[in-house]
Amino acid sequence: MKKSLLMISIMLALAIALGGCATKGDLEEVQAREKAIGAKADQAAQDAEDAKAAADQAVKKADEAVARAEEAERRAMERERIAAEKERIAEEKARMAEEKAKQAEAAFQKSMKK
Repeated sequence: MKKSLLMISIMLALAIALGGCATKGDLEEVQAREKAIGAKADQAAQDAEDAKAAADQAVKKADEAVARAEEAERRAMERERIAAEKERIAEEKARMAEEKAKQAEAAFQKSMKK
């Protein structure tokens, strides 16, 4: 009885061991999954590189836009300064013209009194 129990146990253990081993089809399936995962990883890496390149391009365009805006602001400030200077000169000329008109009026009044 011990021998038959031992034989049954060994056969059962052998059946479990053989049933637990992977078949060639299982191995091929795992390899195919591994290749698919590798391809997905490669695609994800490529997508990340593309996104980084697009982000770098966007940063470059933003920097160029900032530079153009700063230049436009500088030119606007320069035009504003020139306009203020022209206004100051015009006011000075108007004041001088007013003084000359007063002097001419005074000279005219003085000549009328004589």
